[in-house]
Amino acid sequence: MRASQLQGPLVLEVRSIPVPVARAEDVIVRIEAVGLCGSDVHFYQHGRVGDLVVEHPLVLGHEASGVIVSVGSGVDPRRIGERVAIEPQRHCRECRYCLDGRYNLCVAMEFASAPPVDGALAEYMCIPSIFAHPIPGEMSFVQATFVEPLSVGLAAARKAGIAPGMRVLVAGAGPIGILTAAAAKIHGADTVVLVDPQEQRLEAARQTAAFRTASPLDLSDETFDIFVDASGAAAAIDDGLRRLSAGGIAVLVGMGSARYDLDVFLVQSKELRIEGLFRYANTWPTAIHMIASGAVKVDHLVAAMYGLDDVQAAMERNGDADAIKLIVCPLR
Repeated sequence: MRASQLQGPLVLEVRSIPVPVARAEDVIVRIEAVGLCGSDVHFYQHGRVGDLVVEHPLVLGHEASGVIVSVGSGVDPRRIGERVAIEPQRHCRECRYCLDGRYNLCVAMEFASAPPVDGALAEYMCIPSIFAHPIPGEMSFVQATFVEPLSVGLAAARKAGIAPGMRVLVAGAGPIGILTAAAAKIHGADTVVLVDPQEQRLEAARQTAAFRTASPLDLSDETFDIFVDASGAAAAIDDGLRRLSAGGIAVLVGMGSARYDLDVFLVQSKELRIEGLFRYANTWPTAIHMIASGAVKVDHLVAAMYGLDDVQAAMERNGDADAIKLIVCPLR
């Protein structure tokens, strides 16, 4: 099969590699659409994300959808032909995290596009059958790629304990920030404000769900119960923490610098709680329903479509103000 492989920082090549072989509990999915993620771009630019280092050629991409074309010996063959959104994880099912439902923290996790596990920027992908989630006929393959970033938003909303009546601030109007704000609103937050310095991104955000958008400079002295950072920017994190009411909760989602200065007295004196977020668990069916029902609109977030031969061009454009989400169609 054809696949886009990262050979090293800033070097992507389309190569012919073997079609993956299914284990008993797996399915093989023909990939129809893949959304580019900030982590993909980080790997492309730097060859690493945190302690995950690309040491061998790697297929990137984990926001994917497609059609099941074959199944392992332990999977019902009637699943062949099923349209699915891919949850890009393979957990051990035995460690204490898996057993208590937090399988995103599995000690032996294999996550697609995280070295050394290949991802979805290829014609076919092998995944556990339980993580090939059926999508309804009215959902397009492109819409199904948004289930992954929306799952991050849902996980952030759950981590923060967002409930009716709360005031929520989200920083960063990229796909994760936009979809986190949407998830917060659906969880019943009374006020949800998404901040970003780029008006072009805020305009797209306003079409996604019923939340407020603003420049960080327009918030004056507003305070919030919950702050979710989806920007990774030190200034945004510092500002968000200062806007929390006493007892407030901050959830850090965005990828930026490995270390930040922290006002410890602020955290102590206001009894703030700071939470990290690592991917998601048990979110896919909810996210599929939210998009398929139209509660969260995503089509307008797609800036352009690419084929495998043009992945490098897509990587270079990702992050531009007018390119909120770029989609790769491997069979294009």
